[in-house]
Parts: sequence; C-alpha cells; structure tokens
Amino acid sequence: MGLNAEALNAGVDALAACEPGFAAALARCGYPTPRIRERGYATLLRTILGQQVSVLAADAVWRKLATLGDPGDPATMATASPEALRAAGFSRQKAGYARSLAEEVTSGRLDLHALPADDEEAIAALVRVKGIGRWSAEIYLLFAEGRADIWPAGDLAVQIEIGRILGHDARPSEKQVRELAEPWRPHRGAAAIFAWHSYQTKVL
Repeated sequence: MGLNAEALNAGVDALAACEPGFAAALARCGYPTPRIRERGYATLLRTILGQQVSVLAADAVWRKLATLGDPGDPATMATASPEALRAAGFSRQKAGYARSLAEEVTSGRLDLHALPADDEEAIAALVRVKGIGRWSAEIYLLFAEGRADIWPAGDLAVQIEIGRILGHDARPSEKQVRELAEPWRPHRGAAAIFAWHSYQTKVL
C-alpha cells in the first residue's frame, strides 16, 4: 500500500530540513494527506483511465464500466464488447490498452503482487504493458506500493510546483527536475506527494 501518514510526514520533514523552499512551503500549506491505493489490477487500470483526462472524467468512466461487471476483475474488460466500452467512455486507444493489461494479468505474464524490488526493474516490468508509460508506472508504484523514492519527474504539476518551491522563474524541464531531486533521495516520493498537495491537484 502507499506511504502512510507517518512515513510521508517523516519524508517531508527530511526534505524541509535540507531544502529551505520545502520548509517555507510546509509552513504555508501543512502536511499532505496520504495517497494510498490498493495494489493490483484495478488501480493500474484506473491509472490508464486517468491518462490525459481529469480525475472526474476518469471516475465517470469507471462508474460506467461498473455497469458491465466488476471493474477490478480483468475478465470484465476481456469480455466487454467494443461497443459497450465505447458507451462507457473508453476511446479506442484506451480500450486497447485496458484489454492488453487484462490479458497480461490473466495470463500471469504480469504479477502485480510480485514486482521486482528494484524500482527501475519494477518500472521496466510495468512499461512492457501496452499503454503503460513511465508516468503511469511511477504513479502506481508510489500510490499502490508506497515506494518511498519514486520520482515522477515527467508530471507537469510536479514540475510547476517544484519550480515554485525552489524559486525558479520558469517551469523546470523533466531533466532538470530529475537533477534537482537527486539530493532528496530516498524521500523523492514524499516530495512528489507534497508537490501535488502544494499545487492542489488530485492525480489518481
């Protein structure tokens, strides 16, 4: 499961101790709420649904999918017709991604309860699934597995808010954000959750 409040707060405290920008932001907006999701297929499917759409839009699709069967059961996706998925709000592309995920899980090629312990190896295992990019893999590992040093530097809100916290005049690039966060190891997951909290955005 994701980072609990104790682990998250400890990470934020460590960041505030080494970076004055975090200390000032913490004084301004307080500690973030834990973002914990269940490990497994359902959360990864929700991550696919959340790509490039609002959380509200993804929630609406999830509710419609529930009318076809249990959204947390890969069989629901595997047996749903293309017409039913379109009616639920899936684009053709996302329906393909969701079916690919269901197939990987049901075949046993992807075991979401036995991913590699090494973060980069776990990301590599997830991105082998069609439609799962690095951002989706990182979000899953942070929220569902609570991996403390996951750093989704490609997230736009993270880039914007890290730039603000550090006093940059312009939004830093993904490469710059990765470099800036190197001194924050092993608390980069807390840094991401704090950035979303400070930016006031919900990701999943």
